[in-house]
Amino acid sequence: MRTVNDLSREVRSKNAGPFWVTMEVFLHDAAGLAAIAFLDERVIAELYRVPEGDVQIFRIPSLNVVKISFPRPVVQGSLHDRDMHAGQHHVPLATLPLPG
Repeated sequence: MRTVNDLSREVRSKNAGPFWVTMEVFLHDAAGLAAIAFLDERVIAELYRVPEGDVQIFRIPSLNVVKISFPRPVVQGSLHDRDMHAGQHHVPLATLPLPG
């Protein structure tokens, strides 16, 4: 089964301040960008268990990049923060199976 990672040069997440996580999907080409068009706010909300209305998706066709942001589940550095730099948040996205 093919995944988002299979179409990408890189899938990464990063700290976007104490309240937000940002993930970026760098695709090889426009065909890859078209193939992950199924990634929308609903898909990300279900994958990360965040409210759909809190998900922001930015598609940058000239760079074959999709940028996704949503509020962190807990504030950065708080007692229950398990990923201070948000460096592991990209794993569920990278391993997400492509539809059909």
